[in-house]
Amino acid sequence: MKFSRTALALAGLLCAVPSPFAPSSPLSLVNADVPSPSADSSLLTETELNAMEEGADKFEFQAEVNRLMDIVINSLYKNKEIFLRELISNASDALDKIRFASIADKSALESKQELEVRISYDKESRTITIADSGVGMTKQELIDNLGTVAKSGTTSFMEQLGGEGSEATGDLSMIGQFGVGFYSIYLVSDRVTVASKSNSDPDQHVWTSMADGSFVVGKDPRGDTLGRGTEITMYLKDDASEFLDDYKLESMVKKYSEFITFPIYLRKTVSRIINAEEEDGYFDEDADEDEEDLDDDEDDAGEDEDEDDEESAERRIVDGKMMVGDVEVPMGEGGYDPRLDSPHDPTIKKELFEFEWVRANDNVAIWAREKEDVTEEEYAEFYSNLAKDGTTAENHIHFKAEGEVEFKGIIYVPDEAPHDMWDNYYDKEAKIRLYVRKVLISDDFDDLVPHYLNFLRGVIDSDDLPLNVNRESLQQSKILKVMGKKITRKALEMLRKLATSSDDFEVDPEDKDEKGEVKQSPYLRFWSQFGKSLKLGVIEDSSNRSKLIKLLRYRTSKTKEDGYRSLEDYVKDMKEWQQHIYYIAGPDVETVHSSAFCEKLHAKGLEILYLVDPIDEYAMQQIPEFDGKRLMSASKEGLKFGDEDEDLDAARGRAYDKKFKPLTSYLKNKYGSKVNKVVVSQRMESSPVVIVTGQWGNSANMERIMRAQAFSDSNKNSYLSSQKTMEINPRHPLIIKLLSMVEEDEGGQDVYDMSMSLYDAAALISGFQIEEVEAYNERTLRMLKRQMGVESFDLADEIEPEDEEEEEEDEDDEGDDEDTFDIDDLQGAGMAEDEL
Repeated sequence: MKFSRTALALAGLLCAVPSPFAPSSPLSLVNADVPSPSADSSLLTETELNAMEEGADKFEFQAEVNRLMDIVINSLYKNKEIFLRELISNASDALDKIRFASIADKSALESKQELEVRISYDKESRTITIADSGVGMTKQELIDNLGTVAKSGTTSFMEQLGGEGSEATGDLSMIGQFGVGFYSIYLVSDRVTVASKSNSDPDQHVWTSMADGSFVVGKDPRGDTLGRGTEITMYLKDDASEFLDDYKLESMVKKYSEFITFPIYLRKTVSRIINAEEEDGYFDEDADEDEEDLDDDEDDAGEDEDEDDEESAERRIVDGKMMVGDVEVPMGEGGYDPRLDSPHDPTIKKELFEFEWVRANDNVAIWAREKEDVTEEEYAEFYSNLAKDGTTAENHIHFKAEGEVEFKGIIYVPDEAPHDMWDNYYDKEAKIRLYVRKVLISDDFDDLVPHYLNFLRGVIDSDDLPLNVNRESLQQSKILKVMGKKITRKALEMLRKLATSSDDFEVDPEDKDEKGEVKQSPYLRFWSQFGKSLKLGVIEDSSNRSKLIKLLRYRTSKTKEDGYRSLEDYVKDMKEWQQHIYYIAGPDVETVHSSAFCEKLHAKGLEILYLVDPIDEYAMQQIPEFDGKRLMSASKEGLKFGDEDEDLDAARGRAYDKKFKPLTSYLKNKYGSKVNKVVVSQRMESSPVVIVTGQWGNSANMERIMRAQAFSDSNKNSYLSSQKTMEINPRHPLIIKLLSMVEEDEGGQDVYDMSMSLYDAAALISGFQIEEVEAYNERTLRMLKRQMGVESFDLADEIEPEDEEEEEEDEDDEGDDEDTFDIDDLQGAGMAEDEL
């Protein structure tokens, strides 16, 4: 019997390629120089076409069935594992059909009550068998459904129920759509046998084919072995041996079909450790294991009754001796005694292999239930099964999205960030699985959510996604974008609720976590792990930027190292006359807190945001204002406080400019291109000078970050350097003294060295690097020379060491003088000569 020619519909689907010259094609030739067809062109009219068709011969497309089957089998699917997903999906549909039929006809389940799928394999025969207790197929249904490519029995079933209203199908979750999933079986099989038994047919029939363009259907010679349902046996190809393995099959079931409603059982090989006596009883249930039979067997072996008693007694080691009961027995090498290590010794253990049915899909699709019906323990267990890495996730959102695409889902935020989270940032995708009717479609959709949310985990399930025939990708990328926007919105909504609920959290110094640190609020714990991701979101996601900005947290001059503040908290505590939000960027909190840029802000009691993360300043460039308040950098020119008397400050500024004109002109002349200008400033309290950058240029901290890049180019970095302005403090004694020195001796070396040292000091306290290190070193040495009264830097003569040999001889002479004595002296001391 040949496969039906209705498969040509699929051939048209696979082979149809739009013409590049079609009007709707993006490659259509559109040129103003090409004349458009006129009304009297040679195109056939509708009337002419109808007249032609009436007298023309009609033919059907022809196709090579073998070639078509090869296209269906090898061109639709990306990997071989898909065959198991497709077969389990078909089995699930069959089970759903019989369950639906049993609602109206209670006797439908009499032939077999269990609704289940069973998978087994045989390494010797190289087969895999998948059996279900579903609706089954009659002989004609085997011919129609399996012998007709692209005919979906599920689709036909749903169409038949369509006239019964939505209530009839509301409880169904049918998976099949295209009628080609079954043929993925030939990705791994040379030959397939399908046995099926339907309640509508008294006989069980077998369908078999090698995908060579023909198939055979006949009555099963084994009789009714199924009761009801379908059994598919695959004879594997030589390159499909990997599927003859417990772990491989179980992992495939858990990956693609773990949330199928009906139980899926896998016949697995398990091992047991037993002793010899248990082994006898295990293999022969009728074996007689009484001691009389054992004694007869041992007598035949030539062993006496005493030894039988010893062997039946418990063996133990006492003080290095082998004891059986109360009798000591000799031990051979390694403690082995042939009389004791007999096949029936109860202390000898053996490993026994056996088969048993194990359920492979014990995970529950909790997203399909109402969130009010799911407990926190169930959410935690579901995440554990989903992640399979030992991590936990306290924060999650369970939602249902409606609109153009309807879907349900659960999104989790892990408690800890992965150790490699920032490695290949743009290549990492969020671990969100996409299911259609609880069957995994893919866990590798690009751009389902933005990159900055790649830490999310969860599942999304929909009943009406427009899938391609292979069910591995969506037909329209627009659908993914719509889903991605909704998932992103739900995730940010979850984080916003978490942040709001943490506002009233009170830190308890006695309440510490596993690491011994004081527990922070739930949102700050999240922020410590994934705060950098949200900052990246501010940079990348303009559509959700306003939501992300409210989730940002910063250390400030009020909290320092002890906590974080949001921009909303900052604005709420602003002074009445304050018009700006102030921030400063630097390497750490201690450095920025003591910066000269912040002196006046500290004095006025204004709060300052501390940007100590390298990414902070990048993100801040995307936030020109918040809640109507402009953000202003304390390290850039144009700093204003809001409480100034503008008229008084302007008059005072003109007076200072006039007074220090000689100094500012001199310094600008000596510094040259190092600074754009030198001005008098009132931003400082105690520091004599600082160097600020332009409003739209890079700060000193940004230049430091760019210079530290692994692939930084010094030539390119020079173009990124901003214009620098030196601001001097007109009230500082050093500035006043330097002004008088310039007025007295403008060309003096001391004035030059002091001026250049002033620049070096300003660069260092402002966060810049000293560019001319050698000149800086020379100036410093000259100043030390004058300060210490050194007349010249000419080196002194080399020291002349003393003659080492003469020193050694002198030392020997001194030692001899100490060891010798005069005998006359001893005699004078009262000692007799014989005593000496």
